[in-house]
Amino acid sequence: MSETTTFPSHARIVVIGGGVIGCSIAYHLTRLGERDVLLLEQGKLSGGTTWHAAGLVGQLRSHSGLTRLMRESAELYAGLEAETGLATGWKRCGSLSVARTPERMTQLRRTISAARAQGVEIEEVSLQEAARLFPIMRTDDLAGAVWLPGDGKANPADLTQALARGARMGGARILEGARVTGIETKDGRARAVVTDRGRVEAEIVVIAAGQWSRAVGAMCGVGVPLHSAEHMYVVTGRIAGVTPDMPVMRDPDGYIYFKEEVGGVVMGGFEPDAKPWGMDGIPHPFEFQLLPDDWDQFAILMEKALERVPALETAEVKTFLNGPESFTPDNNFLLGAAPECAGVYVAAGFNSMGIASAGGAGKALAEWIVQGEPTRDLWPVDIRRFAPFNANPAWLKDRIKEVLGLHYAMPWPNRELATARPFRRSPLYERLAAKGAVFGSKMGWERANYFARNEDERTIRYSFGPQNWMAAAAGEHRACREGVALFDMTSFGKLRVEGPGALALLQHLCANDMDVPVGRSVYTGMLNRRGGYESDLTALRLAADSFLLVTGSAQPVRDLDWIARNRPAGLYASVSDVTNAWAVLALMGPRARDLLARLTATPLDDASFPANDWRTIAIGYATALASRRSYMGELGYEIFAPVEFAAMIYDALHEAGGAFGLRDAGYYAVDSLRIEKGFRAWGRELSPDVTPWEAGLGFAVKMAKGDFLGRDALLAARERPLARRVVCLRGPRPGAETGGQMAWGGEALLADGDPAGEVASAAYGASLDALTALALVRRADGPVDQAWLDARKWTVDLAGTRVPVRASLKPFAPAGAT
Repeated sequence: MSETTTFPSHARIVVIGGGVIGCSIAYHLTRLGERDVLLLEQGKLSGGTTWHAAGLVGQLRSHSGLTRLMRESAELYAGLEAETGLATGWKRCGSLSVARTPERMTQLRRTISAARAQGVEIEEVSLQEAARLFPIMRTDDLAGAVWLPGDGKANPADLTQALARGARMGGARILEGARVTGIETKDGRARAVVTDRGRVEAEIVVIAAGQWSRAVGAMCGVGVPLHSAEHMYVVTGRIAGVTPDMPVMRDPDGYIYFKEEVGGVVMGGFEPDAKPWGMDGIPHPFEFQLLPDDWDQFAILMEKALERVPALETAEVKTFLNGPESFTPDNNFLLGAAPECAGVYVAAGFNSMGIASAGGAGKALAEWIVQGEPTRDLWPVDIRRFAPFNANPAWLKDRIKEVLGLHYAMPWPNRELATARPFRRSPLYERLAAKGAVFGSKMGWERANYFARNEDERTIRYSFGPQNWMAAAAGEHRACREGVALFDMTSFGKLRVEGPGALALLQHLCANDMDVPVGRSVYTGMLNRRGGYESDLTALRLAADSFLLVTGSAQPVRDLDWIARNRPAGLYASVSDVTNAWAVLALMGPRARDLLARLTATPLDDASFPANDWRTIAIGYATALASRRSYMGELGYEIFAPVEFAAMIYDALHEAGGAFGLRDAGYYAVDSLRIEKGFRAWGRELSPDVTPWEAGLGFAVKMAKGDFLGRDALLAARERPLARRVVCLRGPRPGAETGGQMAWGGEALLADGDPAGEVASAAYGASLDALTALALVRRADGPVDQAWLDARKWTVDLAGTRVPVRASLKPFAPAGAT
């Protein structure tokens, strides 16, 4: 179809933005059979960020789902020219990453382990080989190098045009010079897009407007948490020794990258202290404009580049390019259905990875739109990982200064971002801080990770081996296992479901039987149509028509949205987020009952208050809801208190707790305790791609209760051998026997030396005095069962050191009384 010149009045799907992302989405929608697709671009195709992107296409990411997206991009680009007849500039030139320090080389070796777990071709190469691959590079100061032969590069503008032609060939219409000025909504749903050329009714609106996406989202009440920052690179004239086949080279310790360009190089990077831009909005027009040169800001990159490629000192600098790009609060892009407005989808904030991501991200979002839900695990980039408050411009500006530099900053395990904090605070924040709490952040909440015992432990000394907080966290772990510990878990998401249809709604959404007596709680998963986990949560039945759902700190927005989108017609039930109304104190350990009995007249014996029940109890002057549940594998109570009573209850517990050795504990201990007991976590072992059968959580599925979302998929899966399962691992104590390394998650799990899975979670299990982990194991020729596990030699690849582990379907720690 030829280029659209007249303005249409209607389209089923309107894509806003004609950069590489928007064109990829339109292309993939047509490949899925959608013909009524209209793409609107305010200027010309590839305007905004795409036209000045560097065009690097790397495959490997920290999450296997994102690696799959990147690989799909490379596969698409390799065949796009033959399909459309337009060149894309795609070249599978490979990439080389170099290390200036031993720590960086350890990180690269851990990257090799992760790549092998994800099936990406990779190898460590000698410095001699690195110099052969990138001959203009100085190598005498390097500690090593890694080679990924499948990486490549593309011409961003050409690639965009090829995707646009492919979309047109599939029936999409593309209209340039149409600036969006509004999005009309009715009854909570997008209905039309308004432009300076006219109005078009739409059933679905896709916001793929690059750094304009936050402003476009605001037109329909959708928060798009991104902010622009300046990104700079130079293009040189010809340099002796540069060849067309030279790979992309990354020197993360120097914050820089290089790629060949017409006999010279493009050199750019990601400085540690970035320069935000666009605080007062993006001027119009700005589709093909650049920002002024800033050699002072660029100086740190040029200095490091001269160290790596001395020939730059005499090379001609043909172009200094300073173009703004959009970045998100966590350095992952934003993809998916907007929870605030039905019919709106977002694909934006690609953090200088738009070219590498476009092919796979466009495909994933197109599938989401057509199928009505994601077809794969996209949680690391799901827009629902953020809440509306994350779109606050002042908060974004301060956070983005740090985020840009994360591209090449050392990706330390458990790294916490430092900027724009503290953000959300529990009513106990000041009390915990006074006791030495070292805080991490999740969904904006300041959460105690551990409690420092001395001044040295107040600052985390990051490393890939055991870190300086582990002894403190181990003490908290043992206090919970052997005595009693107190955790502030206020950050739990809390959703209230009530009304005549509350039970029917939850029976439809949840795999477990939710028709439990009032005063009882139940653990369950909410599954998708493929039988995978969209969430796992605990539901407390407060009344015949009222439930309190307790979910993970990061999940309230996602869970609310999932419930809203999958609510059967005709059911009357209200669902509200009450997270901020309730503080949660988790009193855990074998002495928890004895301590709580000092403060309440409520009978706590097993007959009066059995496991999984809840009661309204008095604690001093305060009234609270106590649920006898434990995520730590010991006797315990989760105490839900109105926020105004939280401090009173905390003080009362500590006043009485001295006689029992009560100890404050943080989330690092939570993790080690639950891993040691084999308890699964959503976002780690549980995901939209993992079923309850694979997770070993079949006890929380009640097939006999009748139909529920995902039941058909579970019935079909039950007839097949379980070729993938979550297993428990136990290895030696972290230290000398692990080569000085620690498992953190993402490492390759090897069976008889061959990749057979990936570590999902890992910790030092203080009660076992051992490395403990949970992993997803796969088998190609039959079911994963204990006999098969026992017949193999299992190792975990820790930066090249193969650490022996035992694998079991059951946890190694004995079950505690809960």
